[in-house]
Amino acid sequence: MFGRESQFWMGGIHATNLKEISNDPSRLDDGSFWSVLISFEGQATFARFEDVAEASFPTREWNRLTHPWVSSLDQMDYMAYVSTIRNEIAEGGVYQVNACRQLHHILPESNKSLEGLFSQLLIGNPAPYASYLRVEDLEIASASPERFLSRIGRTILTSPIKGTITRNENEFGDKDKAENLMIVDLMRNDLGRICTPGSVEVAELFRHEKHPGITHLVSDVKGQLQEGLGWSEIFKATMPPGSVSGAPKSSARALIKKYENDRGPYCGALGWVHGDRAELSVAIRTFWNVGDSVLRFGTGAGITWGSDPVSEWEETQLKARHLISIAGGQL
Repeated sequence: MFGRESQFWMGGIHATNLKEISNDPSRLDDGSFWSVLISFEGQATFARFEDVAEASFPTREWNRLTHPWVSSLDQMDYMAYVSTIRNEIAEGGVYQVNACRQLHHILPESNKSLEGLFSQLLIGNPAPYASYLRVEDLEIASASPERFLSRIGRTILTSPIKGTITRNENEFGDKDKAENLMIVDLMRNDLGRICTPGSVEVAELFRHEKHPGITHLVSDVKGQLQEGLGWSEIFKATMPPGSVSGAPKSSARALIKKYENDRGPYCGALGWVHGDRAELSVAIRTFWNVGDSVLRFGTGAGITWGSDPVSEWEETQLKARHLISIAGGQL
């Protein structure tokens, strides 16, 4: 049932028999089942599958990696990036920026597919929005804990994560709460562009969500979509996800473009759309391959004026450590 052919899996939904690939979001309005991938930079890959069924993802073999991972930014460079963002905040051009780096590892011949890695992630790091996608030369194994957009009819919900502590810690600090509140306001603004006036509300503020090795601070923002809106308008108003860009979003994106390489699928949107229903994650805690021999993984942290560069580096390590331990290799 599960082979190397194009396929998508998320939350027990398995889609096969690929019929069409498009980068036009208006195609999602046809009522068919589409897997959705939009990169952080906005490059879209929509795949229409004909056969959709409920199925568990099978356990596959994964040969653990053995060599060290290589980071796009070493500790000193990442800390300098954090300091640069703090300077930009001091000058008033931006309030918060999500600063990321990418880890790279050569894929050995014994791991020709990420199916094995994804099946191990489901066992060792169960995540509410875990997803697997293989289409053309792209393969993604995601253990995302974060909802980007859920849709049922005209109701739309987003649940940004901002704030991370270890499982041994009990309380989030003022910096985490302030950062979370900034992104909640940003997402209220994004949804306000596509929802009926007065319908956008913060359904829950500062919820604690426990995940393997860490606890996240999460809030929920929801609203009622305006009549007649298609997915083109929805994505235009909300992409890229606010929790992995910053506030104001335009200023944060300009800094990210200046100091980072393209993020690609990492920090984009990943999930499915089926008529007026959808489940889309923020593609964090995500491994991907683009048809070459390199496995990629992204990690980052939200930077505010109150950020300490050493602590932010350690947060990126914390977020990566457990998942890298499953894939193998030294962090």
